Order: sequence, then structure tokens, then C-alpha cells
Amino acid sequence: MTEADSQDRRLSSGDVEGREPVRRIPDIISLVKDSYSDLRPAERRVADVVLDDVKYAVDASNAALAQRAGVSEPTVTRFCRAIGCEGVRDFKLKLAQSLVVGALYLSKPPATSGDNGMPFWNAVFGEARRALQEAERQLDPGQLQKAAELIAKARQVTVFGLGGSSSALAQETQYRLFRYGITVSAQCDPYLMRMTASTLKPGDLVIAISATGRTREVIEAVELAKHYRANAIGVTAPDTELARVCDVRLTVAVPEYPDTLKPTASRFAFLAAIDLLAVASAYRLDGSARETVRRIKYNAQIHRTGKEMEPLGD
Repeated sequence: MTEADSQDRRLSSGDVEGREPVRRIPDIISLVKDSYSDLRPAERRVADVVLDDVKYAVDASNAALAQRAGVSEPTVTRFCRAIGCEGVRDFKLKLAQSLVVGALYLSKPPATSGDNGMPFWNAVFGEARRALQEAERQLDPGQLQKAAELIAKARQVTVFGLGGSSSALAQETQYRLFRYGITVSAQCDPYLMRMTASTLKPGDLVIAISATGRTREVIEAVELAKHYRANAIGVTAPDTELARVCDVRLTVAVPEYPDTLKPTASRFAFLAAIDLLAVASAYRLDGSARETVRRIKYNAQIHRTGKEMEPLGD
């Protein structure tokens, strides 16, 4: 699940306190698929036409839909009622709503060549390379230095990320920074973000990660942290609300390859930004960071081998 999917799911269920619940759009396409085995043979032919070309099913008349499926018009009506709709008009309304939300996931990916029999091979590697090139081109070295200075001076650092990709990136940021002796934690729950932001003080720092820059819970948590005079670094898309509320902005935009089965390439760009941020912070800390890394490596080696490291010979 991507970050945008996670946000849409929470908003549609209306589970955020203090907000008006949003009416949930029925996923009529899933209902058709799940009900398929219970349909009569003629109704299945209607379902086949709908699932084969959802846009056509939305636009076509009842007669055209029946003709393409090779059934009578009353059969189309019975199909609509069999999957829980009041009739053809209700079915088409719900189908159009589902199409608006999930059109990208219903379309087939563009054909690509692959000598090894895997057409996605070149797309995955090519998009990863392009994402890193875009990160190198778009990231601002001056903003990176400011961010490293904030991290080096911070009393504590907390990282906010919500949704599949951004949660993983928040955890990765914690793993990158703690080894340099930085007091850091990652929060991936919207309520814990707000509670953590409420505890921050001047000299504390938030690193907010969002691929879209529109995740409301992350934006609000950053605004709350800044209310208590903590600083904020945004790792996000440019010209977004999250970028605007942060003191320092590490922004990069990566166009996505139109294949919903392929992981988003933007995470490579954000991983590069996080690596740059961690290394720049380590260089800013210098001696103390090196000593912390030495301690970690020393004790990790003991754990792996079961014995203390032997001194080097002459």
C-alpha cells in the first residue's frame, strides 16, 4: 500500500477525530469479481463485458451492453441487482465512482521489451537510475548543509512518515542517524505523531517524510511541533504544503512509470536524500560520530564471533 492509498483509506472511513466522515464509495468492481461465481451464466457474460472494459460499461447504453454480452436487456438489470445495486442506473453510478478512484489500477501497463522474458526488468532498473539522477540534479546542497547543521545541534530528532513507503523511509532514517550518536526515534502512527509533537521543545527537530507532500496527518504534526518551537526538515515533493511548513526542504520530484505493479521509483530518490542527510550530519559531528560508529562495530563484531577482537600483529 502506497502512502496516498493509506491516506485515502483513512479519509474515506472517517476515522479521524474532529472531522466530518466522508461517504464511502462502494467498490463495485470488487463486488462484481467477488460475486462472479454466484452469478448465472448469462449474468457472468455481462460481468465479463464490464470487467474487460469498465469505461465502456460506464458509457454504454443498456441495450449496447446487452448486445456486446449477447444477452437480453432484462438480464443486464438482473445482473445489476444480483451484485447489490438497485438497477442499471445505480450500477453505472457506482461503477463510474469506482473508475474515478481506481482507473490507474484497471489499465494494463504499456508494453516494454525484455530479452530475458521479463518485460518489467528494464523498467525497474531504468526508473531506479532515473530517480537517482533526478535526486542528484534537484537536491539543493545548501539546504542539505542547513539540515545537517540542525541535526547535529538537535537535542533530539523525531522522524514522521505515514503509509507504506514513507513509514519505511522514516525507520531507515532512524537507523541511519542513531549510529552517529544522535538521539532519534521514528513515528509512523498519526496519533503518536501528534503526541510526540506535543512533547517537543526548542532545540528539538522533526524530519517529516512524504512522497506526496499532501498527507494531512504529517502536515498537522509538523505544524504542532513548530508551535512548540521545534525545527522541521521536510523530505518531500517540491511546491507542496509540507515543504512550505518546514524550515529546511529536501525536495525532489520523480515522474512515475505507469505500471501499478511496479514499486514507486521515488523512494530511490528519497533514500538518496536520506543517505546524504545522514552522511552530512556525520561529517558535521565528526569525532563523536566516528567514536559512536567504532563502538557499534566493536560490539557487533563481538556478537557475531562470540569473542572479543584480537589485537593486530606486528
